[in-house]
Amino acid sequence: MSASISKTEVVRYSLFAAPLAMAALPIYVHVPKLYAELGLSLATLGIVLLILRFGDAFIDPLLGRWADRAATRFFACTLGAVLLGIGMIALLHPHWSPNNLWLWLVFSLIAVYLGFSLSSIAHGAWGAELPRVAAQRATYTGVREAIGLFGVLVAAALPSFLAKESGEGLARFSWIFLVILLIAVLALWRLREAKVVAKDENAIKETLKDSRFRALLAIFALNGIASAIPATLLLFFVDDVLKAKDWEPQFLVSYFLAGAVAIPVWLALARRYGKVIAWAIGMILAVLAFVWAVSFSAGDRIPFLIVCIATGVALGADLALPPALLADVIAKANGQSRTGSYFGVWAFVTKANLALAAGLALPAVSALGYHVGKAESNLSALTYAYTLFPCVLKLCALALLWKYRAVFDERVS
Repeated sequence: MSASISKTEVVRYSLFAAPLAMAALPIYVHVPKLYAELGLSLATLGIVLLILRFGDAFIDPLLGRWADRAATRFFACTLGAVLLGIGMIALLHPHWSPNNLWLWLVFSLIAVYLGFSLSSIAHGAWGAELPRVAAQRATYTGVREAIGLFGVLVAAALPSFLAKESGEGLARFSWIFLVILLIAVLALWRLREAKVVAKDENAIKETLKDSRFRALLAIFALNGIASAIPATLLLFFVDDVLKAKDWEPQFLVSYFLAGAVAIPVWLALARRYGKVIAWAIGMILAVLAFVWAVSFSAGDRIPFLIVCIATGVALGADLALPPALLADVIAKANGQSRTGSYFGVWAFVTKANLALAAGLALPAVSALGYHVGKAESNLSALTYAYTLFPCVLKLCALALLWKYRAVFDERVS
């Protein structure tokens, strides 16, 4: 780290990423399977998740604008944390539902999405404002994402460790999550504020006029959908194609642990060759791993473990480098007064990726003949959706990144 960076400040800021990441894994990986096992059909569940996630995504730019106008970043993060904590407890206790499981799912997710969105937008904007020079941005985002990945590791391992049945484990996990969320909020207390008070009435419109930002968004969206589809289908692939349900924790932990361990490597590559080159290498690594996974079938546990490690290493690049590029884009546009709006639109694209992954992938594999846990299922449809389609999207993102590489040259601040 540079001598001008306070290590204590970086760690205190970054700790909040742990509960945010802990919440994201159950929301996007476990919840679809949990509620499907309770009797909700894949097709209908996919449509409902599509609607809710798109609704959540559309309010993100507005939340970003509000976060710019809030008194402090700390206030916005805390308000979001309260909503997130309440929503997670309800979401992971579906047995509390009096009669209608759908209504319980819908209202729980609304609270979770609002809290998660507000917290992550305000926290991301805060992280873009704290670095004093461009060279420090990757450090702040890298440490934040590394701590976030360790939060994901906790979320991946704890539910299986806490109970014999997934639903019971997730319910117990929710209380531990609440304690960690409180600790993270306390770490943010009295952290330096660097926000520029926003006075622009057309902040979102001005943000979208930024051509660098639009180019980065397009790349981020393609790459994000490519990552979100495997995340949505992972547990189905592991259970029904690999027949390795008992290995779920090992696969998840190896994936996220590899991502966390690899982040310093990606930061070193970014410093030496630039953020664009480093991110491109990460995309190529992910494509190679997923192409290999096309041939997997029941019993291929060790090969898939290797794929999890390889794609986890690539994940480190996806997490650490795009937010650092976004911070560069904001600085080049002198858009510090609209930082929240930038991150609001960024969050909108992130949520839209996840909405499309659930809303398209789940109904599509269902329509092609895949049925959860049934022997007569079309497992080829699930395999191709999990492996090949994400590769196509990753390669499109890579092509765009290479086309616009000069636009993101961090040497031009």
